[in-house]
Amino acid sequence: MAEKKVSLPAKLINGGVAGLVGVTCVFPIDLAKTRLQNQQGVQVYKGMLDCLAKTVRSEGYFGCYRGAAVNLTLVTPEKAIKLAANDIFRQKLTKDGHLPLWGEVLAGCGAGTCQVVVTTPMEMLKIQLQDAGRLTAQRPVPAPAAAPGPAQSLAAPQPARPSPAPRPSATGITVELLKTRGLAGLYRGAGATLIRDVPFSMIYFPLFANLNALGREKVGDVQARAPFWQSFLAGCGAGSVAAVAVTPLDVIKTRLQTLQKGDGEDTYKGIVDCTRRIMAREGPSAFLKGAACRALVIAPLFGIAQGVYFLGVGETVLGLLG
Repeated sequence: MAEKKVSLPAKLINGGVAGLVGVTCVFPIDLAKTRLQNQQGVQVYKGMLDCLAKTVRSEGYFGCYRGAAVNLTLVTPEKAIKLAANDIFRQKLTKDGHLPLWGEVLAGCGAGTCQVVVTTPMEMLKIQLQDAGRLTAQRPVPAPAAAPGPAQSLAAPQPARPSPAPRPSATGITVELLKTRGLAGLYRGAGATLIRDVPFSMIYFPLFANLNALGREKVGDVQARAPFWQSFLAGCGAGSVAAVAVTPLDVIKTRLQTLQKGDGEDTYKGIVDCTRRIMAREGPSAFLKGAACRALVIAPLFGIAQGVYFLGVGETVLGLLG
């Protein structure tokens, strides 16, 4: 079966549906990744499972989805732009039915650059909402005040509970950033986002294309279509490799975009300052914080994306509407 040509509207729908389904499935792991990457001094969480268990215990099951509304709102344009831009660049760079490796890398670079317009504010808002629970867990519990009067109660004192901090909202954060820092506030860390997403796309898209082409016959300029399982596994494999490869850049981006810091935690002036301080205070291993989480998030996210493309969800929707 030959590769089919997919229209741009169908590509946008496929990218959006893939983003919505993928984010819903893996968002709790992404929350754990953010909290683990932001830990500097006080180690609230020992790992991904410990983070998720403590989050459920203190914030409830839906605490694992803090910030999900922002992602679900903006992931549709983000994934649609990323996947559609890569396809468009690949088509433009293809000569006589052949796309060289440098063309695949350049197409991925273009896709990563285009998506930053949406990714940066989305990540900026999401990180504040995800990390709020970690900051609350770091706050010390105040000692109970002694009861006045000479008589002491024989009953065991009740443990003091910290008054719950007001939960931040995406709307509140957006309004505050626009008031205090203007539009640039929402694009804090744009440079770090760019140096993460461009290499990711440069690795992911060529690797996926080559994994997806393994074992497929080519008749002239037309290549046989890969089966569903191959597209899904190629998306998972390429996604996990690219995710782990750029984890150090993701750690830097997360630290730069986090507005509220815990006691004794560093603030950073830029990418170089952040890199230097992390290396000096926490060592090289800190740059791989959350690597396993990123692989577990990105692999199914892009596997689902390629599966949606294979199933032709966008084409089906357009067919129903037309």
